[in-house]
Parts: sequence; structure tokens; C-alpha cells
Amino acid sequence: MPKFTVPRTDHSYTDAHGVKIHYYVWESPHAHAVLQLTHGLGDHARRYEHVAQALAAAGYTVYADDHRGHGATGLDQNAGDASKLGKLGKLGKGGLRAATENIRELTHIIRTDHPDLPVALLGHSWGSLMVQDVLNAHADEYEVAILTGTAHRTFAHMNSGNLNAQHKDLGTTGYEWLSRDAQVAEDFVSDPLTFYADALKLFGPIDGMRLLGRPTKHIKRDIPLLIMIGDEDSLGGTTSIEWLAADYATRSKLTDMEAIVYPGARHEIFNETNKDEVIADLVAWLDVRLKPVHPDGPRPEAAEPK
Repeated sequence: MPKFTVPRTDHSYTDAHGVKIHYYVWESPHAHAVLQLTHGLGDHARRYEHVAQALAAAGYTVYADDHRGHGATGLDQNAGDASKLGKLGKLGKGGLRAATENIRELTHIIRTDHPDLPVALLGHSWGSLMVQDVLNAHADEYEVAILTGTAHRTFAHMNSGNLNAQHKDLGTTGYEWLSRDAQVAEDFVSDPLTFYADALKLFGPIDGMRLLGRPTKHIKRDIPLLIMIGDEDSLGGTTSIEWLAADYATRSKLTDMEAIVYPGARHEIFNETNKDEVIADLVAWLDVRLKPVHPDGPRPEAAEPK
């Protein structure tokens, strides 16, 4: 049988600061929920084509944008000059705060397009750091959330240095920290829209400090949360995730939280040698919380805020 695929459609909107944000949709023909995917630093949404296709086959329509300074959005901001990718825009016209606001702006588009479907918010790497901020203030706007390649956002538990340092003897690209699959590093190097970025240098001291923070004590909803990382992830790692999960349990008092740590896996778990396992685990977790008990029945209701 032919492999199930759906067409990707390309869209855009203009944000509150006048920046044209490009986003992509993989519409599942039998969707029972929508997953909003938030990519990482130096990354772009179209690298997640295989993830979106797998989710669409499982009944999840996927939306993902190219953040400010990234992908097609970044090219538009810089008149097509790929050498300037990574710059989010001047602080007075957005910066990191606007990039984070864009996550919710895309959510509002999703809610307009699919008012009867629950929304899962997934953030990877830098995207997961912004999603942590979104959850601190707006957890009530989502049914569930997933953090991948993430970290406890403190100086003690998040690596702000050379992320390839512990993997530098495993190859020559400088991106061995991404995956055990050597082709992932090669593809990252050859992709004209990917790049290495030191967040603190790229964003500057003010926005760099805004990357830090802890789960709030005043979360608006007891949102189901899944954390997924590789134990060789150099951004955070196992200890960092233990601290993050503890904060969500004790400070935010989340009651439906799960952390999955994949032995030997590195930062990009969706591009790892066991990526099929990772995607299957994600779908299984989502299905328990978002898939209707009966195929033609109503969608699950969001839990009441606690």
C-alpha cells in the first residue's frame, strides 16, 4: 500500500509589529485534534515534515510557523539575505517577546480554523523555552502541552555554551549534538535555512535573560504535560529535566505529567535513530488525552482550571 501523506499548504499572516509570519498546515482528513509545533533556534518548520505526516496519519492536523528570524519568515524580514537569519527584530519592534506572542497568534488562527477541535502545543528546544513562558501565563488556552529537547531554564541547569562540546570527537560538522544519525548533521549543514546560533550573543543580554525562568506558582489550568528528551541532550539533560518536572509538580501543581528520557538519544529526538519510537510515544500519549472514546463522538473537554 502507498504511504499515507497529506499535502502541506503554505500560509502567512502579519503580526502586531508588521512582520509577515509564514506558517504551514498539514491537514489530516480525519482530524480529532490539532497539534501546534514550535521549532528551535537555527531551525525551521519544514524540517518537521516527517513528524507532521505521521501525526496527520494518526488524526492530528499540524500547524507550524517559521519564527521571527527563521525560515521563510526570516528571509522576508531580511530581503532574502540568509546570512542575517536569526535576528528576531529590534527590541522596540518585538524581539523575543514578539516571537513568543506569535505562538499565541498562531493558536488564535488555529482556533478560528478549527473551533471544535482541541489544541496540543508542542515546543522543541528554543521553542520549548518560549512554550514554557506561554504556559506560565496562558495554560488555559491549550488542552495539552509537550516539551521536547527542553531544559530547566536556569543558569545551573541549561547549557548556554558550546552544545557540541561533549560530542566534538564524534564527527567534523559541529552538529553531532543533534542526533546519533550522522546524516542529520550533514543535512543541517547543507540546509540553506539552518544555522548555528549562540542565543545570548544573537539575542543580546536583555532578551537572553528572558530565556530564563521557572514554572509559575499561579498556572491557570492543571494542563496535562509531556516532557521528552534524550539523555545525551547537551542543552539540558536528565538532571535538568528532573528539576523541571519537580517544579511543575510542586510549584505549578500539575497532576498529569510524564517525562520520557531516551537512553543514548541526543537533542533532536524527532531526528534520532529511534525517531519512530519517539513519534509513536507522542501519538500514544496524545490519544489517551485527546482522541474521542468513540470515533464519531465529541472531542474531550478541557479540564477545569484548578
